[in-house]
Amino acid sequence: MRNMKRVQQGFTLIELMIVIAIVAILVALAVPAYKDYTVRTKVAECINGAAVPKLAISEYYESMANWPGTTNAASVASPAGYSQYCDGFDAYATSTGAFAINVNETQVGANGSAIQPVLTPASNAQGGVDWRCSSGTTAAADVKYLPASCRGT
Repeated sequence: MRNMKRVQQGFTLIELMIVIAIVAILVALAVPAYKDYTVRTKVAECINGAAVPKLAISEYYESMANWPGTTNAASVASPAGYSQYCDGFDAYATSTGAFAINVNETQVGANGSAIQPVLTPASNAQGGVDWRCSSGTTAAADVKYLPASCRGT
């Protein structure tokens, strides 16, 4: 039998460094996108938490044929909408039934940005109420944190 030399196979240092550089680039791209995504989900939780005042205002409108004069008239408790990420709802407009959602920017992680989407009702042909979300007083640079249904309106 012949003596066969066994050639050791493996990665060279250069190949390993290239792989590490590629992974580092991918991480550098993924982390900011992930941060924006987590902020967006927390803001969406605040908008979903507005279901109680939306329902109360809608029921009042369907019963009385006008928007309630105050949120208390619609039986919405005054500290409505408080949660870990939301500081409640305010700026209720008696003429339109619209109200703003106060997002707790420090809890959400939006770096002190002022995120305050507005929910506006509109009566529909069937006598019900449809709700529309808009960016409200949210700064243009922070609109990316709003759900897609609240952007650009």
